[in-house]
Amino acid sequence: MKVGILGGGQLGRMLLQQSANFVVETYVLENDEHCPAAHLCHHFTKGSIRDFDTVYNFGKHLDAITIEIEDVNIEALEKLESEGVKIYPKPAALKIFKSKILQKQFYVSNEIPSPEFIIAQNKNDVIVNNHFLPAVHKLAEGGYDGKGVEILKEENDFERAFDAPSVLEKMVKIKKEIAIIVAMSDAGETVTFPAAEMHADPVLNLLDYQLSPAILPEKLLWKSEAIALAVLNGLKSPGLFAVELFIDFDDNVWVNETAPRVHNSGHHTIEANYSSQYDMLWRIILGYPLGNTNAILPSAIVNLIGADGFFGKAKYDGLNDVLKMENVFVHLYGKTQTKPGRKMGHVTIVSSDYQELRYKANKIKNTLKVISE
Repeated sequence: MKVGILGGGQLGRMLLQQSANFVVETYVLENDEHCPAAHLCHHFTKGSIRDFDTVYNFGKHLDAITIEIEDVNIEALEKLESEGVKIYPKPAALKIFKSKILQKQFYVSNEIPSPEFIIAQNKNDVIVNNHFLPAVHKLAEGGYDGKGVEILKEENDFERAFDAPSVLEKMVKIKKEIAIIVAMSDAGETVTFPAAEMHADPVLNLLDYQLSPAILPEKLLWKSEAIALAVLNGLKSPGLFAVELFIDFDDNVWVNETAPRVHNSGHHTIEANYSSQYDMLWRIILGYPLGNTNAILPSAIVNLIGADGFFGKAKYDGLNDVLKMENVFVHLYGKTQTKPGRKMGHVTIVSSDYQELRYKANKIKNTLKVISE
């Protein structure tokens, strides 16, 4: 089977690493021939995943296509789908999640709890709705890994508001942030991965570290899983989806966003779960039975982020010390150049003891630094 991936970054790299378990011929489309996934696929094509002709010509001889990032040419995928190429997830689902506006409207129409919002076409629309503060301002399209998101707490913050179509979302007082990965086969069968508990870096607005399975009361976990499955069932699309949720101080559960692809919150599943999120997506694409999502052991993830003040060829200070730790797995993404805030890798820790997970996560954060030579 010939399967293409749109995007060749770290998620594409890990998806390709898991493809070694299956009989599949892999193709990657990416603008950068030195991207992390380029050397792992059978066939690499240099080109833009946003260009209609490039995406169409890349995919017209393939059996199936999946994505690494939502910012792809949907029209080309719709044409390919009409000609018999299977797209995971379906272009109709991708169109929803490519736009923050369509995503919020999808939640409303499917009665999925999500924070109150206003659609803004420009900065002036944000300013005239100053009564909505404090709020989270999100660009409708193009935001990724904390980019395209601004926290607006008072009128002085309006200078940072986007002068483009966007969503102004009422800020929720968050007690806990979790992510639940759900998957659906072509036959409509579904599975749910254990929830992961997210801890964000308040400065970079990126995942700092996480724990999985999340520590939640049973009824709250059931409620969260039911909402995540409601998102999946509303889409009616095979594929794998990461549903990010907020839990407020009244134990209300709100959907923040959904990623229609493998996701950073599922990195730990490579070592910590019987079937990883990457293995699961390959099973869906190839028509195999869905895998076992149960955790083998609890786990933690620490993101490796380019340190402040360092630009250039990457150097991993403290790497040997971390590699000596038991039950610790280092994943470097193959990016040769670092800069402040750039994702360069992650470290997964497994242990039956949550206290040990937290201890090792903090130790790794303080030991392993991504600097430059």
